Amino acid sequence: MSSPSRFNVRVYGIWIHKGLLLVNEELIRGRNVIKFPGGGLDLGEGTIDGLKREWQEELQIDIEVLEHFYTTDFYQHSAYDDSQVISIYYLVQGGDPAAALTNHEENERTYWMPLNEVSGETFTLPIDKVVGKMLQTLYSSGSI
Repeated sequence: MSSPSRFNVRVYGIWIHKGLLLVNEELIRGRNVIKFPGGGLDLGEGTIDGLKREWQEELQIDIEVLEHFYTTDFYQHSAYDDSQVISIYYLVQGGDPAAALTNHEENERTYWMPLNEVSGETFTLPIDKVVGKMLQTLYSSGSI
């Protein structure tokens, strides 16, 4: 495999509320993907501003970013183009949890999943799988 031509920086929010995790399911290039809410960082944008913009665009929710959770620490080639993916995850909280269930994008569904059912296998994309496993470990240890 040749070296990628660019970096693709992604930012995602992890919102845990009363033992539930907010997840997003969408159709991406004909493939059903279960992922965390968020998306691509725009050039000239900071990670937190980008995350807030993505949540506003996708869910029309203003979020508060609580703390950094994880940044990709391994090489991941994009499944969709010739780029290296770097994903940054933050713990977030929003306003009304019911408002998160109103989707504003076509071919997209957002829902609350019981945290005790979350694992690496919950998610479709490789970096999200790592974060899902981290959440599973933290949940089983009683840390979250």
